[in-house]
Amino acid sequence: MERPAAGRRDPTEFARFAHSWTARLRSSAYQLCRDWHLAQDLTQATLTRLYLSWGRAADSDNLSAYAHKVLLRVYLDHRRRRSNSETVTGTLREPVYTVSPELRLAMIDAVSRLPARDREIVLLRYFADHSVEQVADELGVPVTVVKSQTRRSLIKLRQMLRPDRAALFG
Repeated sequence: MERPAAGRRDPTEFARFAHSWTARLRSSAYQLCRDWHLAQDLTQATLTRLYLSWGRAADSDNLSAYAHKVLLRVYLDHRRRRSNSETVTGTLREPVYTVSPELRLAMIDAVSRLPARDREIVLLRYFADHSVEQVADELGVPVTVVKSQTRRSLIKLRQMLRPDRAALFG
């Protein structure tokens, strides 16, 4: 009997493999990360990658080793992502203006009155904490544009917030 061409394998073959190997892959993932929820996510990502390259995977000499290698790569990709290194702090320190809802609303109103591009730049720079280069890259503009529009926007905001200046910045 002739073997099917790579990439054109019967999906039931993958389903059989996934059914019989999911528990072992999840166990191996747990050994890597020591978190059952993350192990489940890693296992699902591994099975997804295996399914997408099933023709090549099924042709390998040792399918089990191939699957474990994919799992290891998925785990290492997860570890490299920035979100993996973030930690949750106990309490969030809010700026002074949260004590007075009126001041917070004044700030939100002032930012909303900026032109759309200026508002984007201010929000990305000061609320999302992006660098000038990141903002320029995201908006597809030169760094000098980001710098000059940031400066102009801050001047406009100071003028709009002049009546609340002492409470906001004092």
